[in-house]
Amino acid sequence: MLRLKRVYDPPSADDGQRILVDRLWPRGLRKEDARLDGWLRDMAPSPELRKWYGHEEAKWPEFQERYKAELAANAGALDELRRYLKEGPVTLLYASGEGKHSHAEILKELLDCDGAL
Repeated sequence: MLRLKRVYDPPSADDGQRILVDRLWPRGLRKEDARLDGWLRDMAPSPELRKWYGHEEAKWPEFQERYKAELAANAGALDELRRYLKEGPVTLLYASGEGKHSHAEILKELLDCDGAL
């Protein structure tokens, strides 16, 4: 089972393994409060792609394609997340307030489809 959650939301017992998938540490969050089981910085979009996107909704379709291309160029990019999933439930954590337009949503979609890029 794979879930998404903002890293600022309180941890819960049904989160399973809590994996942060942002490149930068979330502002104002203490590490002990995050209760992470992993931090996969390389799962996040490149700094160049993140800056280009700037959370502009009109760019969302192209952002999705560019981000998937970045993941595809990194053979095995999703392998570590697959290993976590084999162990049980996983919650992907992200900092953005744009839940439906977050790279974590794209990661979840890819993993739900067996990681096909």
